[in-house]
Amino acid sequence: MYPYRNPYEDLPGEIESRAVRKAGYRELRFDTGSVRLNYVVGPDNGPPLVLLPAQTGTWQSYERVLPTLARHHRVYAVDVRGHGKSTWTPGDYSWASVGADVAVFLREVLSEPSIVSGNSSGGLLALWCASNVPEHVAGLVLEDAPVFSAEMPRFRDTDRYVYEGLRHAVVALEDFEHRDLADYLRGQTLPVSETRVKRMPVWFVRLLSRRIRADLRKRPDRPIRLRGFPWVVRTLFRSLSMFDPDFARAFVDGRFYAGLDHTEALTRTRCPLLVLHGDWHRFPAYGLVGAMDDDDAARIQQLVPQAEYRRIAANHVIHAYRPRQFVNALEEFARSVSGRDGAQRE
Repeated sequence: MYPYRNPYEDLPGEIESRAVRKAGYRELRFDTGSVRLNYVVGPDNGPPLVLLPAQTGTWQSYERVLPTLARHHRVYAVDVRGHGKSTWTPGDYSWASVGADVAVFLREVLSEPSIVSGNSSGGLLALWCASNVPEHVAGLVLEDAPVFSAEMPRFRDTDRYVYEGLRHAVVALEDFEHRDLADYLRGQTLPVSETRVKRMPVWFVRLLSRRIRADLRKRPDRPIRLRGFPWVVRTLFRSLSMFDPDFARAFVDGRFYAGLDHTEALTRTRCPLLVLHGDWHRFPAYGLVGAMDDDDAARIQQLVPQAEYRRIAANHVIHAYRPRQFVNALEEFARSVSGRDGAQRE
């Protein structure tokens, strides 16, 4: 059902954001020996910082923070396998395989241990790195990562809202020949109370559908570009057009979970850890609407005594919706990591 090859893998490097280009970033490829990873890297203005996006996301999700972060870091934002211009590997998606990609990247592209910050599933991938290749991770940032909530059977049976969302994504995206990317939003609901949900307006989905079809007619070999729409919508549909839905299916059918036990990984984490926790709710009909609840966050801090915790009133993708707060938290954490490293060297 799935084409093995990513149709966008050989597109030339290009950075559309003027602010990101002006900050000195370049888009490059790295061959791990198994896959090619697409990434952007900024100028060498300080210690390395690696950013791992959420599932379906590409490095472009960090556009609002890349210029500021480049002032004090050499920043790498990576498209993991199955995303963006990186290799697709249908049938081979798991924490072990995707984690191995990032481990090779950290070892061969970076010259020293780095802070690794991951959003959502990217945070779990960062946790995999901290526990499996600790020599390459100077500090770990879990940006609203679904620690404990994205483990079976809880993910499927108890806190099933996100799980059902992934099932919907697979159905909407997997038929490459006939799919309408706007169907990703069709029928989507966001619970806001026990009795009320927000629904995506039908007129908006229809408008998106028309605009997506028009763009595909003009640029059939390029990622979706929706000029005139808000940045969040443009970024979402660009990344969805470059996403292998088998990545999401692997979460649904259980293949992805090999290689990461959350409790075990946290107990093996010795580096400094920053937990950024966004908004969440819990409703009887849906379970957890969010990445983790307060009990999950407390459990992380029990398992990792050196963990720092910061609650930020924000959507799941904190760096996109609260860029200034994300940067401030990360910079403060980076200074503390640098201070600890200096004290150890002395």
